[in-house]
Amino acid sequence: MTEAGRLLQIAQVLKSNGTEGELVWGFRDFGPEDIQLEEPVFIEYDGLPVPFFIESLTPRGTSKALVRLGGIHSFEDAEEIVGKAVYADEDSIEGYEDEENFEDLVGWTLLHADGRRAGTISDYEDIPGNPCIYVDTENGQAMLPLHEDLILSVDPDRQELTMEIPDGLLP
Repeated sequence: MTEAGRLLQIAQVLKSNGTEGELVWGFRDFGPEDIQLEEPVFIEYDGLPVPFFIESLTPRGTSKALVRLGGIHSFEDAEEIVGKAVYADEDSIEGYEDEENFEDLVGWTLLHADGRRAGTISDYEDIPGNPCIYVDTENGQAMLPLHEDLILSVDPDRQELTMEIPDGLLP
């Protein structure tokens, strides 16, 4: 289902919550903040993805959320989907395309916003909600957040990543 439908598993229904169909989801490689609420999520029934729209989503920490889905309005409805995987179309997940290529940055040159060489990207760590890169500099190694607000340009031909690097993050 995940390849043909371009659906990615984003969460698991961990348990029901209350008597009105609320659910507790545990997230995988994505967090609650990555989901576009206006797009449907999918739960598999009899081998087919069935779309549901999120009526409400309240994050509980970084990897869980309290969720209400359209069409699930009772304890019995909620219990029927406990344990099932929750999928979303890859196009409806915030930053999915960027995250999918982060590991390819290993070996690239990191540049400051003004074009000065900062170092070489030596590793990538997928911390949920906060992907980071490790950079080898002349003075040691640093871990930097790989946040879209800090990325100024990506040049695959020259294998260079230009970022606005906050003061104090590089040795």
